[in-house]
Amino acid sequence: MTSEPARSQELSEEGSPYDGASSTSNNNSNSNSNDDSNNNEKSAVVVKSQDDQDEASSTSVSDVFDVKQFDPVLARKMALVNQAIDEIGMTSFQWNLFWLNGFGYTVDSLLVVCQSIANPAVQQEYGNPSAHVSGIPLASQIGLLVGAGLWGFTADIIGRKLAFNTSLMSCAVFVLIAGAMPSYISFSALVALYSAGAGGNYILDATNFLEFLPTSHAWLVTFMAVWWAVGYTITGLLAWAFMGNFSCAPDATPETCRRADNMGWRYLHFTTGGLVLIMAIARFAFVRMVQTPRWLIAQNRDEEVIKTLNGISLKAGKSHSLTLEQLQAEGIVLHTQESAWSATRLKMHFKGLFQTRQLAWSTTVIIANWFVIGMVSPLYSVFLPFYLASRGADFGESSTYLTWRDYAINQVAGLVGPVIAAVLVETKFLGRRGTLAIGALVTMVLQFGYTQVKNEAQNVGVSAAISAAS
Repeated sequence: MTSEPARSQELSEEGSPYDGASSTSNNNSNSNSNDDSNNNEKSAVVVKSQDDQDEASSTSVSDVFDVKQFDPVLARKMALVNQAIDEIGMTSFQWNLFWLNGFGYTVDSLLVVCQSIANPAVQQEYGNPSAHVSGIPLASQIGLLVGAGLWGFTADIIGRKLAFNTSLMSCAVFVLIAGAMPSYISFSALVALYSAGAGGNYILDATNFLEFLPTSHAWLVTFMAVWWAVGYTITGLLAWAFMGNFSCAPDATPETCRRADNMGWRYLHFTTGGLVLIMAIARFAFVRMVQTPRWLIAQNRDEEVIKTLNGISLKAGKSHSLTLEQLQAEGIVLHTQESAWSATRLKMHFKGLFQTRQLAWSTTVIIANWFVIGMVSPLYSVFLPFYLASRGADFGESSTYLTWRDYAINQVAGLVGPVIAAVLVETKFLGRRGTLAIGALVTMVLQFGYTQVKNEAQNVGVSAAISAAS
């Protein structure tokens, strides 16, 4: 779906603001040393080259996210930290994060689509207590909203480490339990719980990864969207195997659909729950997660920043020039002497999003964009199985097996989009905005075209193209 490439591109755009803002701030500061000035010039070069890649933008990222207007000390310190991360470069630690945060992306998409796949079969077996509301997808969206809101907000206060270490494990437990639920309402409740875990994981995967990345590899945030497609693909293939062979007939009702004939959605949840559990264990086994240096510097925890950077660089046999004395010489980040839960600091989390006119406009547009995506994406994922079944019926080729075969083909096709996007966002002609605009336009055209398909081949082909484009 469009949401993941869009999110990845927005986040990778946010990877450079501190560089641009900090370089401006540092150049205006009389207390900087010559070494700091050199660092600022390097940061400015990074931003300039990134702006050149996106000629469609009339305003650079650094103009919008100008940290020096909020906190000059934070701006200068962030520039130093970014420079140190660039000096260290890409190490095995970041590559491990790419895989493990990628697993998180896979889990997020896997669980979002898992409930939509199970929904028709669960309704066949248990019926829907409400004649007007589809409770399972509603429970999923409520869970995602609560999880994203709770973890997204608290992660800025307590850091990213706790969510990284616990969100996947909670998902695994609730998904496994969901497969054993004996009623529609109890299943919906477990869907809400595992979706809350997925929402927390979803909101932090790219953020956590980005905050360790050197500028040279910021494109990997966009490429991470391929993991989202991997999750869809895995679930689609599992649905083809389980739902196509262990589900009640399409015309079955709660009176005729027996548990023994409808084990597919249960097998789907048990299998995906097992995969999520393996991924959760891998997070503990392969990476000793620490707080990100960019978050630590925003908390004025200078000693921990140096310790974290030293740990990454020494293990990789690399080095950086940043010292504790350099950070402490810049001063104290605004409001960090107060409690993280103080009213002033909590207010800053919201106020900072609307600090300037340009930033307020940018924040509003992003929120509006996600609001629309939040409406369209669930509609597509929830109703695609129903729609594929209905289109198959129109062509006289309706069966549970064919429905889930077509669904699997759709998800495999979705692997293509993120790979193409990762290449296009780095091109000078298109950049991030151009790539996103073209993807949205092509998806819109294909969606309209899908209403005009006349045969099974067109049905599968156009729907697969939609998955790839979006």
